[in-house]
Amino acid sequence: MDIILVPGFWLDASSWSEVTPPLVAAGHRVHPLTLPGLESADAPRAGIGLRTHIDAVVAAVDRVDTPVVLVGHSGGGAIIHGAVDARPDRVARAIYVDSGPLGDGGVVNDQLPADGDEVPLPPWEFFEDEDLVDLDEELRSAFRARAVPEPKGVAYDQQRLHDDRRYDVPATVIACEFPTSVLLEWIAAEQPYVAELARIRDVEYLDLPTGHWPQFTRPAELGAAIVAAVDRTPIAP
Repeated sequence: MDIILVPGFWLDASSWSEVTPPLVAAGHRVHPLTLPGLESADAPRAGIGLRTHIDAVVAAVDRVDTPVVLVGHSGGGAIIHGAVDARPDRVARAIYVDSGPLGDGGVVNDQLPADGDEVPLPPWEFFEDEDLVDLDEELRSAFRARAVPEPKGVAYDQQRLHDDRRYDVPATVIACEFPTSVLLEWIAAEQPYVAELARIRDVEYLDLPTGHWPQFTRPAELGAAIVAAVDRTPIAP
């Protein structure tokens, strides 16, 4: 299976480097992406928005001849959901890593502090304690050293969706900060945050207790969870 890996904010393709070995060992072809504006600290970010990143993922889907699995971490969950909406017949499964699908009209996070056309990685004090579980000082230093400012438009733009067939694409949620029991409580309570997730017809939930960046804090376990989800994915003829 071809697996396209979409990083969360401030990260490039290399952020998946410790996650991919179990996927490759299982015989899958991996395609970690560096999205526009994340190529380097000096890359231009003006004019790059959420649709720019969705289009980049759609282009990656179109380069593969067979159905693909999309994996999106954090803000990457909104991006892969936009790609599912654009190519519902080409995506065999969408895997949301401590994230979920963003519905039409929603924004990823317009509360992140911007500096001109970009959103730098905020100080650690900006994040909740649950975000930072297992992210020790060494990992924090390595993360900050590799972090690239996120294009502001990706965080602030509204999601625009058009094809209800997106709800037919199987999904996996790998829950890290909050257990799946909490997510199911939110769905039962019809919380807006999970309204789009609640409309997907085939969703499985996996718990991977750690903070918001499991690709750094529990990479081998994350890789194994992705492999398990892919193994449960029917391959369309």
